[in-house]
Amino acid sequence: RIQMGINPFQFDWKLRPGQLFESPEAVMVVSQSGFNGMSQAFHDFYRNHLIRSSWKNKKRPILLNSWEAVYFDFDQEKILKVAEEASKLGIELFVLDDGWFGKRNSDTGSLGNWTENKEKLPDGLAHLAKAIKEKGMLFGLWFEPEMVSDDTDLFEEHPDWVIGNPEKNISHGRNQFVLDFGNSEVVEEIYKQMAHLLSTVPIDYIKLDMNRYISESFSNHLPSEQQGEVNHRYILGVYSLYEKLNQAFPDVLIESCAGGGARFDPGMLYYSPQIWTSDDTDAVERLSIQWGTSMVYPLSTMSAHVSAVPNHQVARVTSLDMRKDVAMFGVFGYELNPLSLTAEEKETVKAQIEEYHAYQELIQNGIFYRLDLTDKNHVGWMVVSRDRSEALVGYYTILAQPNPSYERLKLVGLKTDAAYQVSEADDKSIRFGRDLETVGIILGKNYIGRENDYWSREMPGDFYGKMYHLQEIVK
Repeated sequence: RIQMGINPFQFDWKLRPGQLFESPEAVMVVSQSGFNGMSQAFHDFYRNHLIRSSWKNKKRPILLNSWEAVYFDFDQEKILKVAEEASKLGIELFVLDDGWFGKRNSDTGSLGNWTENKEKLPDGLAHLAKAIKEKGMLFGLWFEPEMVSDDTDLFEEHPDWVIGNPEKNISHGRNQFVLDFGNSEVVEEIYKQMAHLLSTVPIDYIKLDMNRYISESFSNHLPSEQQGEVNHRYILGVYSLYEKLNQAFPDVLIESCAGGGARFDPGMLYYSPQIWTSDDTDAVERLSIQWGTSMVYPLSTMSAHVSAVPNHQVARVTSLDMRKDVAMFGVFGYELNPLSLTAEEKETVKAQIEEYHAYQELIQNGIFYRLDLTDKNHVGWMVVSRDRSEALVGYYTILAQPNPSYERLKLVGLKTDAAYQVSEADDKSIRFGRDLETVGIILGKNYIGRENDYWSREMPGDFYGKMYHLQEIVK
């Protein structure tokens, strides 16, 4: 079942003589090698011919986002303490999330007032950014440019800039209203506020959020006969803001966000090379989220973070290793407070960052496969280098099972006649590609005659991940 193009619901366009209307483009793929073949065609096309950012082929910095670390409860001193600890772990980019602007101490106001909160940051953003960069990290900042709160000057001076008919109900979703980005004056005002900060503060990265969908679609900027154009004009306005930012600040890494607006689409990839895949950061949930997203989008576009536990969305507790093993297959980062980590956990994070660096090129530019497993309690995927000399495999168990069967993980995409050294495999033997594809990695040990070993073995329990690295042995 395929749906593409403009949804006809509430859409029409008044096309006057001599005017042109450019319909959205669509990308279609035909595959003779299943869903993996389809995905790889999408991945290659988007990566090579759609993304145009200067970051397109660069290794993306490993970031720490402040949201799950401090939420709105922070000041300059607290942020610098978190940043100091992050730098010791090897974090390369510190991102200051929501709460830095206006009088923003909760989600009830200040959107649309993109000026520094001097109560929290008395020395200003520029001072904070420079202090963080002196610690050896890049500096990033969060915006939600498409929204406005009703306690701002912007809302008071321009109530007509809000989407919705003033004579009817306008939903106040998530304590915010949607700005009419189909109005070029709105785009220009928001751009002006953002450009001022980007010109005066040493900002390397911006995260552009969209935390509610459009309801009561109506523009005060358009006459009645053009109300069917609102949603399409809105997206064109969003694109125009991104275009302005790209043109004026080409070296800034832009991350779009699918967290609330569900906006993970190829059109946004033209302007931002990576997108926050979901606000749901639970490692188990992310298995299906990243599996589904990877159907069309390459790993280099899917931001994936190791977050705090108990998970802030579902309260599940997963190991630090499991969270890393899942987030590794994406644009890697952290969403937690490093000050809350134990000494042992800090050493683990340092090792995780080194591990990601070792495989980053492979993950960002390799060929991705989802592995065909026999049950829904396990997930497997792998990424293979272009020359097929190296591969990284992720295998995940959701719930532990009593006396599990003797299983094998069959791989794909390898050189049939090449010999590979397989790390982390139980036998650690050298295996040929044809063997790994037909017999697979053995996922259990033979305990016949070794009863004591069987009963004393380490059992990983629920929510368990394991990674295997394959390297071709060249004679």
